[in-house]
Amino acid sequence: MARNPQRDRDRGRDRDERESEFADKLVHINRVAKVVKGGKRFGFAALVVVGDQKGRVGFGHGKAREVPEAIRKATESARRSLVRVPLREGRTLHHDSEGRHGSGKVVLRSAPPGTGIIAGGPTRAVFEMLGVQDVVAKSLGSTNPYNMVRATFDALKGQENPRAVAARRGKKVSEIVARRRDGALGDADTSGEAA
Repeated sequence: MARNPQRDRDRGRDRDERESEFADKLVHINRVAKVVKGGKRFGFAALVVVGDQKGRVGFGHGKAREVPEAIRKATESARRSLVRVPLREGRTLHHDSEGRHGSGKVVLRSAPPGTGIIAGGPTRAVFEMLGVQDVVAKSLGSTNPYNMVRATFDALKGQENPRAVAARRGKKVSEIVARRRDGALGDADTSGEAA
């Protein structure tokens, strides 16, 4: 069967368009060595975060003898590992969450408009690629970038939108959202009375 060059050309264009919708950020690059019979063979390991800045994000790790090749491999790996995270109003998380990986622990908190991304290093890169505008994150324990990124993804994995919570609990979405608002207001009211 004869191949259609028009179709092949279009397939490449579709791939380019899909790739262009993603932004990537190099989080960490590390020089690594492999010990061989003749001595050490040096190479590079790269950690990259990729996202569409609309709620999809992934991370990847790549190793190669040269830096650009390591980054390319890490970017491809990140594109294959994309996860979707539900965002509230397209700018913050639905609820607070905690994630762990190894000895790294990350605490994520949703934030009101105008707060910005209050997070350090690798965690900030994840939120920028995710498209979050307002969030507060605290990293505890290990400061290894690999552990921090994996702990952040562990915390993001636990994010649920109110619709999913309501369906699971057999309630209306308005009850779930109202309870969240009442809880936040209730805490503020009690602290005001004590002062």
